[in-house]
Order: sequence, then structure tokens, then C-alpha cells
Amino acid sequence: NAGTWVTASAHIITAVIGSGVLSLAWAIAQLGWVAGPATLIIFSLITLFTSTLLADAYRHPDPVTGQRNYTYMDAVRAHLGGLKVRFCGVAQYSNLVGVTVGYTITASISMEMVRGSKCFHGKDKCHASTTLDMVVFGCIQLILCQVPNFHNLSRLSILAAVMSLTYSLIGLGLSIVKVASAKLNEGGETRTTSATVSEAQRLWRIFQAIGDIAFAYAYSTVLIEIQDTLKSSPAENKTMKRASLVGISTTTIFYLLCGCVGYAAFGEDAPGDLLSGTGFNHPVWLLNVANVCVAIHLIGAYQVFAQPIFSFVETSCRQRWPEVKFVSTDHQITIPFLGGMSFHVNWFRVVWRSAYVAVTTVLAMVLPFFNVFLGLIGAVSFWPLTVYFPIEMYIARAKIPKFSVSWMCLQALSFVCLLISLIAAAGSVEGLVQSLKTYHPFKNEA
Repeated sequence: NAGTWVTASAHIITAVIGSGVLSLAWAIAQLGWVAGPATLIIFSLITLFTSTLLADAYRHPDPVTGQRNYTYMDAVRAHLGGLKVRFCGVAQYSNLVGVTVGYTITASISMEMVRGSKCFHGKDKCHASTTLDMVVFGCIQLILCQVPNFHNLSRLSILAAVMSLTYSLIGLGLSIVKVASAKLNEGGETRTTSATVSEAQRLWRIFQAIGDIAFAYAYSTVLIEIQDTLKSSPAENKTMKRASLVGISTTTIFYLLCGCVGYAAFGEDAPGDLLSGTGFNHPVWLLNVANVCVAIHLIGAYQVFAQPIFSFVETSCRQRWPEVKFVSTDHQITIPFLGGMSFHVNWFRVVWRSAYVAVTTVLAMVLPFFNVFLGLIGAVSFWPLTVYFPIEMYIARAKIPKFSVSWMCLQALSFVCLLISLIAAAGSVEGLVQSLKTYHPFKNEA
């Protein structure tokens, strides 16, 4: 392994700064000027703290010299064992599958925004569908998913991280321009008009906003896998802690800037996506650049979240059927006319990964509101993966006595985060119900 804190930070930024950063203005609008930024900062501190604990779980029993745990489940198995391993697996892999489907939907929307920019920005009227864009996105993933493992994705993650920072900066810049323009045209007051909503609706939106922010920091599902790409000197846990600090600090700064400035620009009418037709309308070329960056970023982010799924299934199958050559054997293929260049192909990997991409693409097509499910999955998995398991593994490793001050403080943090996950899940369920009420399965939606 040859990864460094730079490549690990790129993986983290790619995983954490999803296109959801563009919806943070909406989340801040639901929570307000005080509670919104405070919630962002609190979640960043919680995530940084638990990520530090999780980084020490990569090796067991000693965090520097112990035996490696190559996946999150391996770490839970080594430290805790029992039914908790299965609980971890269900939480982690359901989250990862949900993210890859959600990213297919989100990337296709950005691709359609570019293809149909005249429609979305008011020049022409037309009916657009994201189906073609989902197919294109799926075809790209069919190729990229044949990259053997995380160790070969560093360059893609760096590119994706640059793309995420680029479209975040564009959204931020357009928000600043809108705020400045509003102050000049309206005597220093920005737009704060709000649609009439009931108190019950406002409460559900607050719950959904908390869920959005909680999910925005949930990269623990791939932390161990990222750490496994690092070289062993300096110690992996030390490098990973540095990468977590850099990655989370960078994302928090962008979250605060994009969320707060976007809220200042749109007030309580902040759109769910700053770069969509309901957000900014001009300049069209800059919005197209931003949406291209979103699509490129999500191409890389899809792989960051899919690789642990690929690794888990392939490792399990090799262990279960070691004598089956279709599963365990790599075949060398030489490319003609390229100087004898060759590469290794595992046919099981080709078939299984291609099938996975095909299934996630079809799910995205038939369930275009699946991003609501994504919020639910994120809310449900935030507590166990980001908080519960890192704390429980730390308690087991450090042998902290029950009912000691340290034990009670850690359990209190875990309990509060459990309540937050339940509240966010309730908000996501309500949003799902509303989406189902308005869903027309035979109508194309952009």
C-alpha cells in the first residue's frame, strides 16, 4: 500500500462532499441562522471525534502493531464479535447500496441540466427525462467498476475532490453575487420571502434538515477501507487521523459557506439544489460547468462507495468456493497492436460488478424518488456506523469500566446521537410518504 494523508484526504472529501452540499442552504433555512450553523459544527466535531476512535480500530489489539482489519466488519468482529458483526454488515452495506443508487439519480439530474439547459433556465419549454442520462452514467460505471480495488482509485478520487470543490465554489460565488445584488437593489435587505407552511410541516422539515446534515458527515462506512490504502510508515492510524482532520475541516468550511451564503441569498425560499432551475438561472454556461463538475464528482464518489461492496462479495465468494476457477482465477489477456500490453481479468468480477451496476441503474430508473430513501438510510445508519461502533470498540479496546465517568460520557453521546437518528428517520419517512402521494410511475420526471 502506498497511500498518504493526501490521497486519504481526497477519498474523504470525495465521500463527504456529495452534491448534498448544494442543498445545505435549504437545511439552514429550516433551522435558522443560529441552530443551522451550530448543528453543522456539532456534527463535524462528533464525526471527527468518532473517526479518531475508528482509526485506532484498524489494527487489533494494538492500534500500531496489531493485526490489520481490512473492512469495517472485520474491525467489529475483532473488537466486539457476536451478533454485532451482522448488525454492522446490514447497516453498512444497505447504506452503501443506497448511496450508489442515490448518486446515479443525482448525477443523471446534473447531466440532464446540462443537456437541457435551455429548458431549465427559461429559454424554451420542453419535457425532459433523466433515463438516458442514467444509462450513460451506468455505462461509465461499467468500465470504472472493473478497477480491482480501492488502491487503484487515488487519481480518480483526487479528480472527484477537485470537482466537488469547484461546483461548491461556483454555488458559493453565485450566492455571494445574489446577496450583493439584493443589497444594492433593495437597500441592504436580502430576499427572505417564504411560502406559507403549517407548523407541522415546519417541524417535519426541521427533522429532515437534521437528517440531511447528519448524513452529510457519514463517511465512516468507508473509513476502514480508506485506511487500508495507506502505507504503514508512519502508522496508519496516525496518518488517518490527520487525513480525517483535513477532510472534515475542509468540508465543514464549505458546508458553512455554501449553506449560510445560500440562505442569505434566497432566505426561507432556499431551493433544494442551488444549481437547479429553481435556484440560479444565469449565467447558463457557468451553471453548465458546475453541473458537469457534479456529474464527474459523483462518477468518482460512486466508486468510493461501491468498492467496499465489491470487495466484500468477492472475498466472501472466494472463501466459500476456493476450488471454483470462475471465482478464484485471474486470466491474463494481451492487447494486440499495443506492444504486448496485458492485464488480468477475473470473469466473476466482470459479471458480478456489471450486474451490480445494472441493478442500481434500473432501480434509479424505476424509483426516481429513491433519494428520499437515501435520507432514510443515512438517518438509520448514522448512529450505528458513525457513533455506536467506534465508541463500543474504543471501550472494549481501552477496557473502560462500566459506569465510570468516561463510560457514562461516551454512552451519553451515543444515546443523544441515537435520538437524532430516530428524529431524522421520522422526517425522512414523512418525506417518503409525501413523495409517494405525488409519484406518477408512467410520467417522466427530470
